[in-house]
Amino acid sequence: MFYAAWMSLYREESSGLGFGGTERVFAGFGNFTEALGNEAFLRSFGNIALYCALYIPAMVGGALVLALLVDSTMARARRFFQIAYFLPHAVPGLIASLIWLYLYTPGLSPITDALDALGAQWNFFGQDEAIFSVVNISAWQWTGYNMIIFYAGLQAVPREVLEAATVDGAGALRTALQVKIPMIRPTVVLTLLFTCVGAIQLFDAPKLVQLRANTMGEDWSPTMFIYTAAFKGHDYGLAAASSLLLALVAGLLSFVVTKLGNRWKAS
Repeated sequence: MFYAAWMSLYREESSGLGFGGTERVFAGFGNFTEALGNEAFLRSFGNIALYCALYIPAMVGGALVLALLVDSTMARARRFFQIAYFLPHAVPGLIASLIWLYLYTPGLSPITDALDALGAQWNFFGQDEAIFSVVNISAWQWTGYNMIIFYAGLQAVPREVLEAATVDGAGALRTALQVKIPMIRPTVVLTLLFTCVGAIQLFDAPKLVQLRANTMGEDWSPTMFIYTAAFKGHDYGLAAASSLLLALVAGLLSFVVTKLGNRWKAS
């Protein structure tokens, strides 16, 4: 971060119509001003905000439901389902994105073939549909991982509390909503914190989906904007400044999630 801060204060300028080479000049906060005034950079945060609004409830909610099902008294083969749900997370993110890119491609994917056979039309790379394709990749990879975390939290709930709820006439659904979930609030808050911080650093899934969904653009997410600025535009000062701004947003988001989570736990 210190090196990025130092880089963000300089920019490289060409001389002699580009034939005189480049020199590093002090830019002060010019790179930060340029980043904050860049429409593509600001729009990328809007894209990530929409992504978080779709992804976080789906992934966290799905992981919590799966954990409650595995923890229920009627569940069988718990170990098998724990491993089965966790396996997608064991696949590296880049490989997972490549697999789903294949499954999204018409003419290659059994999913698109099945949809065509049913008369349903869905363009996974469409302008409005591409974000759902990205959300699906992330949710597929991380739901099982967080399910394991929630399940571990549920295992720490005192059995006598659950037995008391049963004796008082609480059914399985009421016990899950009013006993189990409130008692694992710290685990849920921690998961939300890690999920939010990880979500704004999203890179591999949209980067690969963008190869087919051209409407997404190469600067769809903040990390994609930074990558493009650094390694395609060779503007390392702008990339460094953008990285620090992203880190600042991550820090503020962590603070807000922690504060709201503490209030929820206290309630």
